[in-house]
Amino acid sequence: MLENAVYSILSPEGFASILYKDASKNKQAAEDMKLTAKDLKKFGIVDTIIKEPDNGAEEDFANVIKDLKKEIIKYIKKLNNMSKEERLQNRYEKYRKIGR
Repeated sequence: MLENAVYSILSPEGFASILYKDASKNKQAAEDMKLTAKDLKKFGIVDTIIKEPDNGAEEDFANVIKDLKKEIIKYIKKLNNMSKEERLQNRYEKYRKIGR
């Protein structure tokens, strides 16, 4: 996951509207949702975080893509060294842990 990206199925405004009955509490909702790359890495949802330039990925898109490609290749090699059963078991365990 890119360092400054967020992942969510619902916007913070939508979350705040539902949970707090007040969409203006979107900043608090965003914190509560734990949707940053750091949060998701801590929870084991994201395998790695790709560093971005200070002003975001668009500042040096070519290098960000190069770094992303390196990480993808690294993980493909890791997966290729596992048996099908190991890959399935690892995937099963990873998704069973989500939400704990």
